[in-house]
Amino acid sequence: MSFLFRFLSLWPLWLLHGLGAALGWVAFCASPTYRRRFLANAQLAGYRFAQVRAAVGHAGRMAAELPRLWLGALPACRFENAECVERAWAAGKGIVFLTPHLGCFELSVQAAAQRWSAAHGPITILYRPARQRWLAEVMRTARNRPGVQAVPTELMGVRQMIKALRRGEAVGLLPDQVPPDGQGLWVPFFGRAAYTMTLAARLAQQTGAAVVLARCEREPWGRGYHLYLEELATPLSDVLELAVQQINQAMEQTIRQCPQQYLWGYARYKQPRPLLRTGGEA
Repeated sequence: MSFLFRFLSLWPLWLLHGLGAALGWVAFCASPTYRRRFLANAQLAGYRFAQVRAAVGHAGRMAAELPRLWLGALPACRFENAECVERAWAAGKGIVFLTPHLGCFELSVQAAAQRWSAAHGPITILYRPARQRWLAEVMRTARNRPGVQAVPTELMGVRQMIKALRRGEAVGLLPDQVPPDGQGLWVPFFGRAAYTMTLAARLAQQTGAAVVLARCEREPWGRGYHLYLEELATPLSDVLELAVQQINQAMEQTIRQCPQQYLWGYARYKQPRPLLRTGGEA
């Protein structure tokens, strides 16, 4: 499998995306559970299947492009509104980059690191090793690409993120990811209670870091990507629950800007898994 992964990393992006789109539809047709969850989540957000059917293929593209993103040369990526990042650093602030499971969220961090890490230090992300040995080895190499520092999903890793922000560096998170039990709050997401991480809000509150929303859209026919960046519409509340709600609302708005590339099949409303007592949030 490791050899296959490395072989696929040499393929052109258009071919990987073509293969991925086909696999996405195979998964959608073959799994009734996945299909029901996809349709239910999209309907909850107010979308008919016809409006988001492209997301079926994009889910497959997300998987197929990983070998290239982790082991190959970075594809072309255009930036939109990079000035909001420059303003945050000019003000002497660290940055909390937030992106939902939309488009190529893997490239969001890598492209930002390629552009800014030389001047402002690495972007720190949380990392959970894969269970398969071959994949864990690949991910260990991939997650620590130039300008990206991966830290463990435990208390030590959270502390490293706080230190990075206080040094004026950046961190990256997917705040629509379901955290372990005890590390989140039940707040609305598209009108339904979803267990939502508090880490993103706490990092910004404790360090005074700027919050920047990111979405990295795939361009047609494997022509590359377009990374959109924007500041949070209003300052983050000092009240934790309100801040978490603000972030969920920001994620909803980001998703609505490109619902055709969101992972509607993600189990966003599942019960949190038990927390392994090897660490936790700060």
